Amino acid sequence: MAYHPTVLSQLLQSVPRLEFEKLAQAHDGTRRSDALSRWSQFIALAVGHLGQRYSLRDIEASLASDHKLHYHLGSRMVSKSALARANENLTADFYRDLFGALYARLQNTQTVPGKRFRFKGKLFSLDGSLIDLSMKVFPWADVAPKKAAFKLHLGLDHDGLIPAFAEVSEGLASEMDVADTFAFPKGSVLVFDRGYSRHTWHKQLTDKGLFWVTRACRGMLYKVVKTRQVAGSSNVIRDEIVRLSNKRARQAGAYDIRRVEYQDPETGKVYVFITNQKKWSAQTVADIYKSRWEVELFFKWIKQNLKIKSFLGQSINAVASQVFVALCVYLLVAFQKFVSQTAYGLQAVFRLIQFNAFVRKPIADLLCPRKQEPPDPQMTIRLRAA
Repeated sequence: MAYHPTVLSQLLQSVPRLEFEKLAQAHDGTRRSDALSRWSQFIALAVGHLGQRYSLRDIEASLASDHKLHYHLGSRMVSKSALARANENLTADFYRDLFGALYARLQNTQTVPGKRFRFKGKLFSLDGSLIDLSMKVFPWADVAPKKAAFKLHLGLDHDGLIPAFAEVSEGLASEMDVADTFAFPKGSVLVFDRGYSRHTWHKQLTDKGLFWVTRACRGMLYKVVKTRQVAGSSNVIRDEIVRLSNKRARQAGAYDIRRVEYQDPETGKVYVFITNQKKWSAQTVADIYKSRWEVELFFKWIKQNLKIKSFLGQSINAVASQVFVALCVYLLVAFQKFVSQTAYGLQAVFRLIQFNAFVRKPIADLLCPRKQEPPDPQMTIRLRAA
């Protein structure tokens, strides 16, 4: 009988171990937390997400259930006290960089699904989501009287619908200030809601060679520079080149942008979009903004399936470590989906890996089960005769 490593071990083989250790050396040097290595910490946190383990004790018990598991994973036994100290003391910046490295590796595999739109640049949806915490346990995270939360900021790559940029901040942090730290490739298209409404920031994006699409703020002041022709059969009401005329826009150095007024054919509701892209069709502008909903669905997915609502440590470093490992696990699962070309959706792939994490079976057979050949009727007749 052929030997197979566990599904968890095969999942983690997508993490380049040499690059992992170099990254750990760069962040930690010779520092360790009670002899708990970065790799052992990573495996423990990943098992917590995949196995829905809600406490340090649960993770310790899960990893202690099979001593041979550590040998094949290249890790050591993990105690709850050592893991707690590692989460507090080992910087979360390491996992942010690991997440970035896994995203870059995924892009280089040429397995990510193709584009929906025809433009060359990548499309990213930007958003931030507050995740509630207990004020008593996390006093550093206060956002209002008797309310505590941190904010997860994301840049979602629409090629494959995978997170490309991420940051964890205190709940009151500006989404635009965080987005400024994301290094989007020149020519990329960013779509975001009205929470990113600072005109100076829009101009900075334009100056960097980035395109953007968002909804216009209510009461936006502008002067029409040019009116573009609109097809009578389309859902586009107006397509204009405008120049913002409010004080802040003038201070930022007002320039011409595009304003598209669009009526949703299903609801009849009218939306007004603005963009610095003047060549696309007005329908494309509307479709790009509609696609922004994917980042909302992503937030919903990770909140429901990965462990980012209950935390294993009380500091922002421990919280950030757990969140970035969750995003790493998401990329690893997405990688298996893309490589296997399975017909299962991401939710089903995640569940299959989750429920079979410690099963020794080829992950390819798990995601793409082979069809069993129907029994030979002649063989059945011979067996009955015998």
